[in-house]
Amino acid sequence: MRHPMKEPQIYCPQCKWRPAAEDRWSCVPSCGTSWNTFWTGGVCPGCGIRWEKTQCPACGKLSPHKDWYHWPDGSEPANEATQEDLASVKIGAD
Repeated sequence: MRHPMKEPQIYCPQCKWRPAAEDRWSCVPSCGTSWNTFWTGGVCPGCGIRWEKTQCPACGKLSPHKDWYHWPDGSEPANEATQEDLASVKIGAD
C-alpha cells in the first residue's frame, strides 16, 4: 500500500527563487512548447523530452530538475520520487 507523500516546496537550489503557476519554460531547441516544467516533472508536453536540468529564470543557473524539490524536514520520500509524483506537486503550495 502506498502512503501519500508530503509535498515538497519548489525553489531554485542556487538562489531560492520560487516559481509561480504562471511561470513558463520553453522546450528549446526541441519543439518550442512553452509550459510550466513543474506541472509535468520536467517532461515537455509537446514532444515528450525529459529535461534533466532546469534553468532558473532569476539567476540563470542550471540545476538538476529533481534538486528543485525540497522535501519537508529535509527528508525525501522513502522511495525515489517518480515522474508522476513530481508532476502532482502543486506550485505555490506551502
